[in-house]
Amino acid sequence: MSSNLVLSFYLYIFIVCLLIGMFFLTKKIGPSVQNSSKNKSYESGIVNFYGGINSSINVKYYLVAIVFVIFDIEAVFMYPWAVSLRDLGRYGLLVMFVFMAILLVGLFYIYKKKILKWE
Repeated sequence: MSSNLVLSFYLYIFIVCLLIGMFFLTKKIGPSVQNSSKNKSYESGIVNFYGGINSSINVKYYLVAIVFVIFDIEAVFMYPWAVSLRDLGRYGLLVMFVFMAILLVGLFYIYKKKILKWE
């Protein structure tokens, strides 16, 4: 084996052992406060007005979150594209137009199905 491969292997073993050791040390010497609120379903401190432990949250919140993530990822893709647009040329512009068209079709579908309307 080459010396770089051996060093990489030892580094990997060292990092794994370090992470496992840190995990056990935090469990062993870290503070652990036990009280009755630790055994409740939600530890946020917010009183649940909608029901008991088995109450559910409206699905529309999750749909809005998914739509937000999709368009947030779109922004993440557009920054590097905008930086390298000169190097990409017309092909890069065409690819981004196709990408934006797919997102617009999805957005029109969302509006057509009235997913973002609160009732």
